[in-house]
Formats: sequence, C-alpha cells, structure tokens
Amino acid sequence: MEPAPAKAKPQGRLLVSTQLDAKDELEERLERCVGIVQSLTNGLSEREANDALTANVCKGQQQHEEVCLGLFTLVLTEPTQAQRCYRDLTLVNRDGMNGILVKINQILMEKFLKLQDAPRTQLVWLVRELVKSSMMGTDGVVMTLLKQIAGGDISSKNLWLAESVLDILLDQKEWVLKSGMLIAMSVYTYLRLIVDHGAPNLLTLRQKEVDFCISMLREKFMDCLIIGRDLVRLLQNVARIPEMELVWKDLLHNPQVLSPQFTGVLQLLTARTSRKFLACRLTPDMETKLLFMTSRVRFGQQKRYQDWFQRQYLSTAESQSLRCDLIRYICGVVHPSNEVLSSDILPRWAIIGWLLTTCTSNVAASNAKLALFYDWLFFNPEKDSIMNIEPAILVMHHSMKPHPAITATLLDFMCRIIPHFFPPLESQVRQGVFNSLTFIMEKRVLAHLAPLFDNPKLDRELRSMLRERFPEFCSSPSPPTEVKMEEAVSMDMDNHMLDKEEGCYDHTEAAFSDDEEEVNNKGKKREFRFHPIKEAVMEEPADITPWLDQLDDTMKEKVQQLQKTSDTETQCEVMQEIVDLILEEDFDSEQMSALASCLAELFKDHFRGDVLPEEITEESLEESVSKPVCLVFRNLVTMQEDNSGFSVLLDMLAEFYQKQPKIGYHLLYYLKASKAANGKMMLYESFAQATALGDLHTCLMMDMKACQEDDVRLLCYLTPSIYTEFPDETLRSGELLNMIVAVIDSTQLQELMCHVMMGNLVMFRKDSVLNILSENHTHMNTVLGFLYKHPEALSCLLLQLRREKPSEEMVKMVLSRPCHPEDQFTTSILRHWASKYDDTLGEHIKAQLIKNNNQPRKRQSLRSSSSKLAQLTLEQILEHMDNLRLSLSNTKNNFFTQTPILQALQHVQASCDEAHKMRFSDLFALAEEYEDSQAKPPKSRRKAPATSPRSRKGPAPPTNNEEESASSSASEEEDSKPKAPKRKRKGSSAVGSDSD
Repeated sequence: MEPAPAKAKPQGRLLVSTQLDAKDELEERLERCVGIVQSLTNGLSEREANDALTANVCKGQQQHEEVCLGLFTLVLTEPTQAQRCYRDLTLVNRDGMNGILVKINQILMEKFLKLQDAPRTQLVWLVRELVKSSMMGTDGVVMTLLKQIAGGDISSKNLWLAESVLDILLDQKEWVLKSGMLIAMSVYTYLRLIVDHGAPNLLTLRQKEVDFCISMLREKFMDCLIIGRDLVRLLQNVARIPEMELVWKDLLHNPQVLSPQFTGVLQLLTARTSRKFLACRLTPDMETKLLFMTSRVRFGQQKRYQDWFQRQYLSTAESQSLRCDLIRYICGVVHPSNEVLSSDILPRWAIIGWLLTTCTSNVAASNAKLALFYDWLFFNPEKDSIMNIEPAILVMHHSMKPHPAITATLLDFMCRIIPHFFPPLESQVRQGVFNSLTFIMEKRVLAHLAPLFDNPKLDRELRSMLRERFPEFCSSPSPPTEVKMEEAVSMDMDNHMLDKEEGCYDHTEAAFSDDEEEVNNKGKKREFRFHPIKEAVMEEPADITPWLDQLDDTMKEKVQQLQKTSDTETQCEVMQEIVDLILEEDFDSEQMSALASCLAELFKDHFRGDVLPEEITEESLEESVSKPVCLVFRNLVTMQEDNSGFSVLLDMLAEFYQKQPKIGYHLLYYLKASKAANGKMMLYESFAQATALGDLHTCLMMDMKACQEDDVRLLCYLTPSIYTEFPDETLRSGELLNMIVAVIDSTQLQELMCHVMMGNLVMFRKDSVLNILSENHTHMNTVLGFLYKHPEALSCLLLQLRREKPSEEMVKMVLSRPCHPEDQFTTSILRHWASKYDDTLGEHIKAQLIKNNNQPRKRQSLRSSSSKLAQLTLEQILEHMDNLRLSLSNTKNNFFTQTPILQALQHVQASCDEAHKMRFSDLFALAEEYEDSQAKPPKSRRKAPATSPRSRKGPAPPTNNEEESASSSASEEEDSKPKAPKRKRKGSSAVGSDSD
C-alpha cells in the first residue's frame, strides 16, 4: 500500500474514482486499517502474525475494530490472500462478525456501484463464506445483496450477480430454509427476474431460477404467503412456463397441495404486500433517485431528472419490465407527508403518468396498468391505505386535458379488469373497485367522479360501459355544467398540450386550466375540486331515471311530482310529503340511497352560487333557509333525539352527504340562520356521527374546507358560531384558523377582530397560541407565508401575541419577517416583549444570533420556498435589533444592558465582515463598551440606559449580581478571559471560544 507520488492523486484499490472525485472517507479509513494490520504483521510468520493481531484486538474496542476492518479490506482487495485473511478474521473477531456485517451492508447500500471489479467479486465470495459459517445476521446481508440485482437489466455484471447469489442460495439451501423472510424475499426476487431472462442465451440461468422458486413454493409455501397479493401478480407473469403452470394451477384449484393452512387464492389477494417486498426490487440507487424526485423536485422542474433516470435505467428494450416495479413502489412505499402533499413538490401521479406515456411495449403497458390498479382489485378500507389507490385516480383526473387517451385507456382497463382478472372472483373484484372509488370520495381525493366518468372527451362506448359498471358514481348523464365551461375556456390549451410529447408530466401546473388547480389543504391530503363557474349557463334537465325504478310507487310518484314543478312553495310542500313517507314505519330503508341520488340531482341548483344573502336581515336569512332541501333540516330540529324518526332522517342526510358533500355546510348554515333552529347547533354533531366519516372533528373540518372553497363570506359568517359551539374541535389545532387566514380580506378580518374584541369569538385557548403555530410544521409555514404576503391577516394574531410570554419559536417567527421602513410589526411586538419579558426575550435573541452567526453565510435551503423560516439570516436579525434599539432610545428601558444580548453582539462582531461592522456600528458599540468594562474592576462598572449609539460614555453592562439574574446560561457562553467571574448555570454554547 505504498503512497503514490504527490503530484498524482492516489487511486484506491476499493472504489472506482476519477481525478475530479474527492477521496472517499470510507475508503481512506479502510486503507488506514489495512496499514495498521500490515504494520503489526510485516516480517512475521503466520503464527507470530496471528499472535500479534490477537494481542492487539485485546487492547480495546478501537483496536479490535481496526484489525477486523483491515483484514476485511484485504479480503476485498487481495484475492490471493483472501482465504488466509478470512481465517485470521474469524480467529481474532470478538463480536460474532457483527461489525463486518454492518460494514458489508454499508458498502452494499452506498458504494456497490462504485466498487472495482475485483472487490465486487470478493465481496460476494465473502458473503458466501459467511453463509457457510452460518454467522448470525448474514441473512440480512444476503437480502441486501438481492436488492442490488436490478430488474430490467441483462448486462453481464447484473447477470453475474443474479447467478452468484442464486448459487449461494442453492448451495446453502438448509441454511436458507431457517429464515422465513429470506425465503420470501428470494422467491419474490427471482420470480420477478425470470421475466427478464427469456433470451436463448439465458435459458440455463432461467431454469435454475425456476427450479429454485418451485422448490421454495412447494416446500415452504406458508413462508412465501407473507408476500401478499403481489405474489399472485408475479406468478401470473411466469405461469406459461410449463413447470410454473403446474404450481399456478395448484394455487388456483388445489390449494391444499401447497399447504394445509392455505385456503385459496383469495387468501393471498386480500393481503396487502409489505413495503419490504415492493422496495426490494429497486436498487438503492433507483430508490434514492425516486425518493429525491418525490421529496425535493418541484413540479414543472422534473424533466432533467426524468431524462437522467430514463437514460440510466429505462433506455433498453429489457427495461420495459422495470416500470411495474417502479409503479408498485411509488403506490405502496412512497407515501409523502402532509407537508409534502400540500407543497409544490412533484406529485406521485405525475411520475406514474410519465412512466405510462413512455411505455413502448403493449405487454409492458398492460402490466404497468395492472401494477397501478392492483391494490384496487381487493381493496378493503379497514386494512388498505388510501395512499395505495390515490395515484391511479389522480393520473386519470389530471391526464384528461393534456392526455385524454391515457385517461381513456386507464378507465377502460379499470372496467375490463373486473370480469377478466379472475372470473370466479368477479364479484369480489367488483366490490374492491367499488370500495376504492367510494373511499376516494369519502377522503375527498376527488369531490366528484361524474366529471371523470362522464366526460365528453371519452368516446360513447366507454362512457356507456362506465355508466353500466359504476352507476353510483355517474350522477348525471352529461358532465356538470362547470366542467363543460372549464373545457370550453381551456380548449386552446388542450390542443397546445396535446402537441407536446410528454404533456403535463414534464411541465408546470400552468398546463392545466386555473379552475382545476389543486387546492392545498394543509394537514390533509390534497383535494382536487371542480370549482363552480359563477356565470349564467344553460342547464340541462335533471335525469333521475337510473334511480326512479328503485323506488316504490308512492315515493316514485312524489319524486316525479317534485321534478315537474319549479315553484319553490310547491316543491316545499311535496318535499314535506316525502319526509312524511320516510318517517312512516314501513319505509323501506333500502330505497334510501336511490332517493338521496334523486334529491341530490334535483336540488343541484341549490348547491350552486352564494348561500348567504347579499344583505343580511332577519327576513333575508329566513328566506334563504326556506328552500325545499331545508325541509329535512327543519323536521330534524323539531324532533326529539329519542324519536325513532330522528335517526331515520339522519341516515337520509348521511346518504345525501355521500352524493352531495356540500350539504354539510348547508346544514351548519341552517342551524345558525334559522329562527326555528335557535340553540340547536349541536344537532350537527349527531349528523357527523351518522355519516360514513363518523367523527365530528373530521366532518367539521371537511365541511368548513368545502365552504372555504365555495363561499368565503359564508365561512366568515359561520366562524363565530363554529368556534363557540365546538371549542374542543376548533381550538385543539390550527386547521380551521389556516383555512380562514388563507382567504379572508381586510374587511372580513376587521369583522372577526370586532367579534374577538367584544368577547363573542375566541380563536385561541389562553396558553395555546404557540402550540397552534408549532404543533405542525405545515401550520407554521402557512402562517409565515401570510407573515410575508398578507400582513393584515396577522392583526388578530398580533393582539394575541401581546398577551403571550415569548418562546424561542415565537421570537424566531417574528424575526423572520423581512425589514421594511414602513413595517413596524416586528419592532412593535419586540418592544412590547422587551418591556414586559426583557430577560426571556434577551436569551431567545441571543440564541438566534449565535445560531445564525455560526451558519454558512450563503447556505441554500433545501426546503420549499414557501417556508420562510428557512430564510432567517444574521443580517435580518441585526436589522430588527437596530430598529428595536432606536425605538427604545428615548425610553428608560434597559433591554440592551443585558449580559446575554451584549455577549451575543460581541460574539457576532468578532466574526462578521467589515461591511456589517460599519452598517451596525451603533449596535456593536454596545458590545465594545461591554468588552471594555469586562477588563475593569467590578466596582468601576456603571449602569446606564442604552441610549448613546456612538458616544463611548453610554451604556455599561450590569454588575455581577445583575448578570446573575439576567441570564440562566451566561457562564459557558461567556468570553473565556482569566478574570471572568465563575458562575454555576445550566446551558452551554461555545461563544467564548468562538470569539477568541
């Protein structure tokens, strides 16, 4: 291991590197360990060398680790010495090879692609030796090695790795059979790889893979069962291979042959596949790149990342099969946080859309669609996750404009897969898809499915098939008016987008019409709604034919009567008769869903436009709640809760709610606006519990969100009552507050402030303002966004902040506001806190100054640009401090005489550049006086207010006693001078040493 000449960069023997690469830290460390081993054994016989190594590892943990890593590295880099070094390693090792296994895993996960050929071969050899020795934990290393075998790749290196690992599994079968997870992982891996190995020159390898998988499936089927439903998908792909066909037939028709505990294919299909298996078919490098795209790349800026991924992994004919692995991984493993979902980060559906549009093989395209919908087929809301089915519906929704053919082919696939996936289980597949669509609407991923299922861009045959398969979700024979208008408005954009090769999957949100923009629901999944267009439109008559035949004759007659009349008063009379029929004892509750569909269709006009009258008077409010749909509300408020009809009517409303979610906030409006409902607001809680959501908080937040999107005036009108009547639901989080500050204007803010000042409205619990802001990072970022963009929206918050003792997060928040000569927000609240909580504020400002001074000046935040917290800078803090100094200059406030503040300024001054020293010279003058006073005897110190910026006769620091009381952490953060008094305090920060 002789060092290379100084003029050339030394080339290590472990990793491939170029002149541009920095020396790898891991490689350097391993080479140092090799040097230690060689220095201990040079010139010694084998026995003497072994004694020397043994003696050295006994000295301590560090020596043990160095010797083991040195021998490990020699195994990888010196094939001729590998056998001897491995023997020595087994003799001197004291931790059951645990440290070596950890290091192998690290190299496999982080460095495998950069390994030179010889170390790569030696690493697999070493794993084989560890398996032979039955070292505990080696099964984990083998599973990591399996992960490195790339799907869709028949390069020589990848084929070598696939065969080498398979040989280990075949040679050491008895060892393999001891680990259920290794059995499942290896079967999952090789079932998938068999698909790639169909070329004539690969048939020998494929046969070995087939034999291995059959042997494991036959001998250890219950271990393979833990894979879940994706085992069926992989077996389907290889079922035409004769030997595999026999297993496939047993799986379908003779399950007991595989295992007495196996009841049939449905047992597998209803079990969701664990993330471990979905993730094992992506190499660490692929996984890293995908996670980067779904957590860091902004929507609209993804093209270069997608192009890189395409070149690296999707450019060959064989790589078509990789798309299934990627789609299953994105659906089943990549579940972004609410913060990411509500940001401008590249969404999952856009990546899947790109993968679908770049498919060049029909077989691959079909398999990719199955991978996308696979969790739909047997979806169970109690066991499966909405995140697994969300991407498919959003790909269809967002592709309708730029790529209608993609939406059409996916909808067609969704319809045809029901009877064709496995005919004996057709009813279960139909139920699974129905469950998926129902859950998608319940969770408001899409508010309505009719605009998707019944869109004029789809051909007539497909629309007819969708109506036949899913009548429950096609609430009208033609798309809602707002969708038509939307399409007419953006037709030019559609044509423009269709000319582009990859459409919305590579371009920004501007590719879609404004009316279809995503609404960021902070703290929840993103909701995608078709917003009403408030223009006069020609309304087609409601078609309720699909549901009328499900009603009995009496109810059918009343509904038809309701349909024929347009007079509000007559409609109300008929509606009351319908309610009376519902309340009769012999009412068939099975009609409830059909009746709710009819009413939702007939009253759809009622849910368009503004609910709140332009001029609010008693008369106008009563008139606004005299619509036929309000008859159900009126009957409810006049009934006792123990009345049997009460629960029936609530069930009716809950059914209506599924068809028309807006009825939730209409009920809230009725309970506030109607005289008849005075004092009955808690009826809403009974309604919430009757809905499929079954939870007051969830239901209330979803209804207020819907109200926010449709009618901001109504939101403000309802707000005081909602906070008053449901304090436990509204004050426990900032969810509703976020909705309000996101949309109100200054006039509406003024109205809410008046309610607050008069005591009619409490929007924070006494001690919860900071919790509201900081309990969820999303809430904090939302409010901070308005700190920058909508200062008027913080007036209410400012009133509350005045009552709060400042915490570090609060101080950080107000300091993050940019300085502006006309903006006094930060200065005013700091001044208030400086007069009331000077010592607390001093400590927090000191902490921010120290923290920001120690950070690199030009560091780029990796967060979304919407997070203004990430942009707090030292200069910004100093500007606010200078403004505060000037504001206090004519007062007797002693804020700037506090030791923590002066220490922090001294610390900053010692390391900042000349420009900052000049700009904030008055501020730093205070620190200089403090430094001067530190050198004088304690008795010569004077106390004076912080009023003289440049005169050196100004403020001096407090006395020792004052210092003691002013700071709880001054001792270890103080300048380390010999004469500094000794202090006993908690908290530490190396201020003194830094300034030295």
